[in-house]
Amino acid sequence: MPLTLAPTPTQLWPHQLRYRRAAQALAQDLFDALDDDLKPFVLLLALPSDPTLPARCLEPTDCGLSPEPFSDAVARGRVIQNTTPWPYPERDDVTPAMIRRKHEGLGVRAAVQETLDALDEPATHHHFAGWPILIAGYFVVTVLRLQRKPMRAYPSLRPHRFYTDGRPLAPSLLVAAMYRFNEESVKALSEPEPGASIFARPRESEELLRAAGKTLLDTPAQALGLDPATTKLFATCNTISSLRYEGAEGVGKLLMARRGHPNIEEIFALTCPTELTDYRAVRKLLEMTTPDVHLLADGENVYALGRQIGHYDAIREDLFVISFITHYSWELQHAGHVLLRSHYGLPGLPRTRLSRSGFRRALKNTFNLTDAHKVERLWDVVLEASRQKHGTLLVITTEALAEADRLKLQCTLIEPVPLTPLITRLVTSIDGAVLLDPEGYCYSIGVILDGRASGRGDSTRGARYNSALRYVESSSYPCLAVVVSEDGLVDVITSMQE
Repeated sequence: MPLTLAPTPTQLWPHQLRYRRAAQALAQDLFDALDDDLKPFVLLLALPSDPTLPARCLEPTDCGLSPEPFSDAVARGRVIQNTTPWPYPERDDVTPAMIRRKHEGLGVRAAVQETLDALDEPATHHHFAGWPILIAGYFVVTVLRLQRKPMRAYPSLRPHRFYTDGRPLAPSLLVAAMYRFNEESVKALSEPEPGASIFARPRESEELLRAAGKTLLDTPAQALGLDPATTKLFATCNTISSLRYEGAEGVGKLLMARRGHPNIEEIFALTCPTELTDYRAVRKLLEMTTPDVHLLADGENVYALGRQIGHYDAIREDLFVISFITHYSWELQHAGHVLLRSHYGLPGLPRTRLSRSGFRRALKNTFNLTDAHKVERLWDVVLEASRQKHGTLLVITTEALAEADRLKLQCTLIEPVPLTPLITRLVTSIDGAVLLDPEGYCYSIGVILDGRASGRGDSTRGARYNSALRYVESSSYPCLAVVVSEDGLVDVITSMQE
């Protein structure tokens, strides 16, 4: 028989360390794809079922949390368990033992979250307790830590809505991603060899993101009185956005609300409502929409064309907008806020437009450029570029002249000219990057950028973004790229050294 080492004082089971590392890698991939300022961190707590034993912070040992405040978490969990109703007692497809375990887990997690919330009160981050799994006499809790400020930057629906089986609905894409991460940890720790599967059969972050997108769209479905299990709004919107009509991409809005909603006015109704899953028919109807006339749907059928009227009370959360932006791109909106943006079937968080202060800070950090006149001139260039319908790419580098000469076989050289809004509009109307220096002088247009792959690419973004990222990462000179997407959103990319 193979020799097995005795567990260390902080090791409960053989795959403990490998599980935590794999969970950290999964969290990193998943949440970095949403916002790289979230800085996810995974730690493991071990809470003894025997009250005479101390609580432990298993992995990593320097997790930043003292185990002492969690010493009575299991006891407090049992109090919560005894003072709250049983989960889904009306269901006959679960045994009493399963219900007891569910109830116990709800209590322990609630107690752990209470302690985490108290410890996080003065901090810049927030911890979220996963589902407790009993291993070797301890409730092992996978805890996820995210930065508080970027979390608060994104709009959310109200919490505390539930599926019929008691599971919570997701009020935002970020929370939906947390649910998916927690589900993966529960699956991995509930197997005969806890934690073995998470590194033997890892799920891609894109797969989890798509699952999170589906989860979020369940929330408006239930708000409209539908069964989320059968509605499948996320897949429906993806399919409609992917279709063309006589070669044209679908652009327009779909208002989702129950028929008779006080903030919906019908212009004309369809005698036979069209099912949303009749994708080509819905895509054809979308051709009739205008900036102020939209398709009206109840979540299952398109029943009319009309518009939104009056003042919508956002507290109601029963009127949602699906905005089809470009080919295979759409947004879920509520009360003027974007909750989810999907591009080629992959959901993401709404990205904020570039702020003047953020752009000024990027120029200062990259070029030490603080001259107000020069900064304002570059800002005017970026503003004009952001209006380019099909997107564009600006590259600002101290060696713009030398780079224009180096890349002369894959660009169009022009006589150096200071960019004005008019010239910017002209030179950004063709494919390729525009090369300029921090003084605002342009040297070449239509540039095909080169650069080495750095491992920092983003598969959820297009070729324009990733080519700019490779170029900036490979540049030997101070360099900054401004990527304007087709929907007018702006990314500023600087080197990792900045």
